[in-house]
Amino acid sequence: MRKSLLSIAAIGGLGSAAAWTGRGAGRGAVANPPPSFVLNIARGGANEYETKYEGVKCGVVEKASKKIEEARRKIVDESTAIDDFGAKADEICTAAVEEFAKAAPSDAEGSSASAAYARKLQELEAALDAPLQVLYLRQLSLLREQALASYKSAAKASEASDYEAMLAADAQFLRGAEAATRPAAAWTYDAERAALQSVMSDFASTSKKLAETQVKSSQQQSTAMQFLQHQQQMIQQLQMQLYGQSSPWNVGVAYRIPDTNFNLQGSYQQGRANVQLSCVPDEYAPMLGPNGFTNGVGPGNLGLSLNLSI
Repeated sequence: MRKSLLSIAAIGGLGSAAAWTGRGAGRGAVANPPPSFVLNIARGGANEYETKYEGVKCGVVEKASKKIEEARRKIVDESTAIDDFGAKADEICTAAVEEFAKAAPSDAEGSSASAAYARKLQELEAALDAPLQVLYLRQLSLLREQALASYKSAAKASEASDYEAMLAADAQFLRGAEAATRPAAAWTYDAERAALQSVMSDFASTSKKLAETQVKSSQQQSTAMQFLQHQQQMIQQLQMQLYGQSSPWNVGVAYRIPDTNFNLQGSYQQGRANVQLSCVPDEYAPMLGPNGFTNGVGPGNLGLSLNLSI
C-alpha cells in the first residue's frame, strides 16, 4: 500500500513537473528537470541502497573476522609476535575492500547509491582497522619486551658499554615495529619506542650507580687493608727498637708430667721466651691405665711445634 502511494505521488510529481514545464514553454522559459527527491522516491529511496550495502558489508566483515581471530589467538593468547604483521593486516583489509567493491553501484543508479556505497566503504575500513590496530599495539608490547630482554642480557654478558647495548636493542625494536606497521594506515610506534628508551635509560642509570657503589666499597676495603699493614709495620719497627732484631724462629713445647695433672708449656717467639705451668686434668687417664701411654718422655706426653717466619 505504501509503495502504491509513493508511486502515485511520484507520478503526480512527474505530471506536475511536466505540466509546469509545458506552461513555461509557452512563454519561452527554459525547461527544468524534476527535483532530485522525486527521482529518489521513484527508484525506491536512499534507504534501499543503505540496506543493500549494509548486508554486503556485514558479510565481508564476518569473513575477515576469521583471519583477525587467528591473529588474535597467536598474539594475545600465545604471546607470540607475528612476522610481517603489517603486510598481513593490509592483505586482510585489501581483500575485504576488493570483495565489497564487487557490489559497487553503476552509473545508472545515481548519486544516492554512490553516496551510500561510499559511507559503507568507510564503515567497513573502520570496522577492520580497529581490531587490527589493537593487535598491532599488543605486538609492539611484545617487541618491546624482547628488545628489553636483549638489552639486559647484552649489558651483563658482554663488555660493551650500555650505550652500544641500547643502540642494538633500539635497532631490534625498530625493525620489528616497521614490519608490524600497516603501510596504508595511520599506525605509529613512537610511544612504544619512547617507553623502551626510557626503561633502558633507567636501567643503565641504576647499573651505573651499583657499579660506582661496588667500586667505592672496594676502594674502602683496600684503604683499610693498607692502613692495617701500615700499623703492623709500625708495630714491628717499635719491637725492633725495643728488643732488637727479632728471630725468624718460632718454637713451642708442651710436656705433661706423668701421673699428674700438671702440664708444662714453653714457647720462643720473635726473640722472646715464655714458660707456662698449668693444671689440666687428663680425661682419658682412666681409659689408658695408671701410667697412660708411657712412664717417661715420649710421644704420648710430649708436644712440639716449630714455625719459621721469613
